[in-house]
Amino acid sequence: MTEYAVVIAGGGPTGLMLAGELALAGVDVAIVERRPNQELAGSRAGGLSSRTIEVLDQRGIADRFLSEGQVAQVAGFASVRLDISDFPTRHNYGLALWQNHIERILAGWVGDLAVTFYRGREVTGFAQDHTGVEVELSDGQSLRAEYLVGCDGGRSLVRKTAGIEFPGWDPTISSLIAEVEMTEEPELGIHRNAFGVHAFGKEEYEIRDGEVVYKDGGPIRVMVTEERVGSRTEPTLRDLSEALIAVYGTDYGIHSPTWISRFTDMTRQAAAYRDRRVLLAGDAAHVHSPVGGQGLNTGVQDAVNLGWKLAQVVHQTAPESLLDTYHAERHPVAARVLHNTMAQTALMRVNDRTEALRATVSELLSMDEPRKRFAAMMSGLDIHYNLGEGHPLLGRRMPDLDLVTPNGPLRVFTLLHAARPVLLNLGEPGGFDITPWADRVQSINAKYDGTWELPALGAVTAPTAVLIRPDGYVAWVGDQTQVGLVDALTTWFGPPTAA
Repeated sequence: MTEYAVVIAGGGPTGLMLAGELALAGVDVAIVERRPNQELAGSRAGGLSSRTIEVLDQRGIADRFLSEGQVAQVAGFASVRLDISDFPTRHNYGLALWQNHIERILAGWVGDLAVTFYRGREVTGFAQDHTGVEVELSDGQSLRAEYLVGCDGGRSLVRKTAGIEFPGWDPTISSLIAEVEMTEEPELGIHRNAFGVHAFGKEEYEIRDGEVVYKDGGPIRVMVTEERVGSRTEPTLRDLSEALIAVYGTDYGIHSPTWISRFTDMTRQAAAYRDRRVLLAGDAAHVHSPVGGQGLNTGVQDAVNLGWKLAQVVHQTAPESLLDTYHAERHPVAARVLHNTMAQTALMRVNDRTEALRATVSELLSMDEPRKRFAAMMSGLDIHYNLGEGHPLLGRRMPDLDLVTPNGPLRVFTLLHAARPVLLNLGEPGGFDITPWADRVQSINAKYDGTWELPALGAVTAPTAVLIRPDGYVAWVGDQTQVGLVDALTTWFGPPTAA
């Protein structure tokens, strides 16, 4: 039986990101993916949020995505655009880029690392004991892992087999999306009528002055709200034709579909993200309406939160209890996403009363403070892990400051490329002794004389030192003293190494 430290079920964006994080930490990891290659039928997600771009920048790979996508102000709430161009981040924008390209680029990065792929297969079952998990594959092969992570989507077999409950809300709306040829070209763009919200577009487009301009030719991408909710069968061309006729009185002569799929606003979240040696991430842990484009981004950030913690447990530098912080930190983040997607779905219903409510919310969001608060939420820049009372930086993303070091200028995010924690000392050089953790934590002396500013919160007091986790969040803030540093180092990076 082939053995790995970690087996990941599912090679979508979440699974790929997690595999990359584990491989950077020297963990022996394998991905089991049912597709024979990374090709993806359907558009799925259409972009990256500001915080996800930052996360990719922390690993030194953001440029791979930026070179292929289109930078734009894509943050929004219930179709109300929220400009973040004045936010204090190097990436004060979103990135329009279809999921098939996001996956391809991520797979290219992971391909450069030590990750084993089992393609054209899927996990069909598993059994865990006190030392690991025996994982059964669809081809009859068995793998042995210390940990199994389910990144296998909303219908996750890993979640179901582990017996983890998936409470939430049943769908209230259902939509078909497809890429098809048409004999008559419809009016491109987003349409609203008594049935709901619909759209026609094309895969190839440009964003000019904030407006989408589609390129000539090629198949049409369709999104149409269905008259009824409840069908669980795979959608067909006939289903799409009937839905279009119900809304527009014509199906525009649709034919030759490249793909057809269905999505709903079903909203559910795993009651637990961990059952002993089995963990969940991405859609396996949370599903919701795609409004706001938060699903892929939340999953990728799940992976970045989990990866370094799981690596330390595998390497036995930190206790297994560190994995409990994964659920404690990421479950509330996704719960908030579920909450805001339900609110957005309600605001996008098509009737006179909801139109009046949406107009009121739109007016509120045009005001500066509400815009900043909601834009920070929708772009992922306001995430705050509860690490206790203290400096406003504690538990929040570390800004990508331009530092001055004895070896020259350096960006904070550059220090995180290898996914290793950093103690950044901005006071007297050598003022903090972390020798017992020197094999795990980088110690950097630097200067920064600029303003410390956080999205939505504004300016904060400059700290003397910060302890930055591999996921880019601040685990400890110092103010001329070392109080609490040893506890923070032990909590997040394990007990000190004996002299």
